[in-house]
Amino acid sequence: MVSQPKPTSEKSPYFDIVERFGVELVFRPFIKVEGLSAREFRAQKVNILDYTAIVFTSRHAIDHFFTLAKELRVTIPEDMKYFCVTEQIALYIQKYVQYRKRKVFYGTTGRVDDLLPHMIKHKTEKYLVPMSDVHNDSLTMLLESRKLIHKECVMYKTVSNDFTQEEIDKFDYDMLVFFSPSGIESLMKNFPDFDQKNIAIATFGPATAKAAQEVGLQLALEAPTEKYPSMTGALQHYLLLQED
Repeated sequence: MVSQPKPTSEKSPYFDIVERFGVELVFRPFIKVEGLSAREFRAQKVNILDYTAIVFTSRHAIDHFFTLAKELRVTIPEDMKYFCVTEQIALYIQKYVQYRKRKVFYGTTGRVDDLLPHMIKHKTEKYLVPMSDVHNDSLTMLLESRKLIHKECVMYKTVSNDFTQEEIDKFDYDMLVFFSPSGIESLMKNFPDFDQKNIAIATFGPATAKAAQEVGLQLALEAPTEKYPSMTGALQHYLLLQED
């Protein structure tokens, strides 16, 4: 079981794994994203119109920013500037507003570091950064180091995508693949008496591995590594070893 949505592209490496090794992959997210209510957002005492630029790090951020603005009856000014970590995220803004290159800026690597040069060129802007409730302070520290005027606010939250009783009854897998500490938390919430037995656990990222180990899980696979930077690459290597 892979704790992510099923890939939309038939060219996904996951499907190559199915064909090559004859395994069955079930895609079932353990977590889901929910937007804050207008009341929850107001408790942060943030006025969207106090800011002249928005920093988007994901499509979730865009969805929940514009949804909240509508609920709050806030009309976003046409001259609002948008700074996005990738072009794909920037193009997604078209779902809500008319896309104009002169007010939309984006990076190429998906990292805020790559977006900084654009932001520094507009250092007089006041930046608002919609975030998830699960985040660290790295972005805040980065913006502060460049002396940019900014404010981070929570607009959406990660919650457990609870299993139905039918799913719990049919829960029988040889491996569980996790990509975030929240996924581990969801596993333990849905299966408080979870017994790993012979189930292999795969984790992506050091934080996920740590969360799994802290609840007593034994890891069969950790990614990324220098040789296998993706979960699919690491998973293929693992399955090859099982064949030997």
